[in-house]
Amino acid sequence: MAKQLSGDELAQLGRSLVTPTALTELAVFAGCLALAWAVVRLLRGPEAVRGSIWFGRNIVDGVLFPVAALVLALVARRLLQEALPLAVFRLVVPILVSLVAIRLTVRVLRAAFPESQLMRVVERSVSWVAWLGMVLWVTGIGPVLLDELDEIQWKMGGATVSVRNLIEGVISAVVVMVVVLWIAAALEARLLRGAGGNLSLRKMAANALRALLIFVGLMFALTAAGIDLTALGVLGGAVGVGIGLGLQKLASNYVSGFVILAERSVRIGDMVMVDGFEGRITDINTRYTVIRALSGKESIVPNEMLITQRVENSSLADPKVLLNTVVQVAYGTDLEPLMADLARAVEAVPRVLADPAVGVRLSSFAADGLELTVYFWIADPENGNGNVRSDVNLAILRLLNQRGVEIPFPQRVVRTG
Repeated sequence: MAKQLSGDELAQLGRSLVTPTALTELAVFAGCLALAWAVVRLLRGPEAVRGSIWFGRNIVDGVLFPVAALVLALVARRLLQEALPLAVFRLVVPILVSLVAIRLTVRVLRAAFPESQLMRVVERSVSWVAWLGMVLWVTGIGPVLLDELDEIQWKMGGATVSVRNLIEGVISAVVVMVVVLWIAAALEARLLRGAGGNLSLRKMAANALRALLIFVGLMFALTAAGIDLTALGVLGGAVGVGIGLGLQKLASNYVSGFVILAERSVRIGDMVMVDGFEGRITDINTRYTVIRALSGKESIVPNEMLITQRVENSSLADPKVLLNTVVQVAYGTDLEPLMADLARAVEAVPRVLADPAVGVRLSSFAADGLELTVYFWIADPENGNGNVRSDVNLAILRLLNQRGVEIPFPQRVVRTG
């Protein structure tokens, strides 16, 4: 990091930025940026890895580019400090350090909490703090301010704590938590990659691993902040009482989430009906499960409901689903050949399975005609039932029209006195 600057040194730095040697430094720094871009481009390959923290979507919006630029700038500053009076590098090095801190925090938080709006606020706060720290460091105000904050002290138990200790502890805690979240996001992505049929089991392992790493990271962060962990015993008891009294549902949902993932009673991709809402399970979190209907609506179902209530699962043991449709034909119709033709016509409909075979049954002697029920199976209920039932009805209608079979309709005779 560059030396802290007093007021005179700051003025001298301003004058040195307009000297010819500053142009040489700018050229060297531009070369560092170009070399950093080339290195990242070579390591990334032709296409960016989706969700990569190191590379991002583009070459310059990941963590690796400012890190490579910072390393090259430090090397260049070391080589130039004996030959030139440094001015540009005394500014760009703190700027690159701030950029690395911001980029690392933002990329990690977006990977760990992609849908959280609170993380957007945290990202902006980290950015403001990092740039403010860089300005204070370059102007020389930072060290003076830290010395003043170190004089503000008070007793906490048997230890003496200053404002500077708290600030440094918070920064250390943030660094520890960012590193832990980075590791958790990387391991979760590795676990869920190519999960296939055991996606739910890997999801459970990923959730458990993330919870464990965050807990361990929190302990390290509290230690880095100077908080005595033995003092958390009373807090732990209070949290236990709070869970027992007011957080029963929340704790139950978390436990139920792990039970569901462990038992695999419902899995990601299953077609289920819960509390009258039917759809496909798209995600199972530790607290709730997301069910997406074919209409596009999504239902957020607490995991406890999947444990304590009846759940209709269309694809738990077998994804095949039996559907039926009803048609009436006129009395006097020769049914046996018609029923065989109906079965063959329905079997030709896309998505209708040949095994189990299509069945046609005479289900009722209705008031206006003979009622036939056509039973057929599909293996992809997640693609909808109404569309395949419509295709089956159209195939039946075409066959009846071709054979001239009458579809009866109610007739009423009105007699007037």
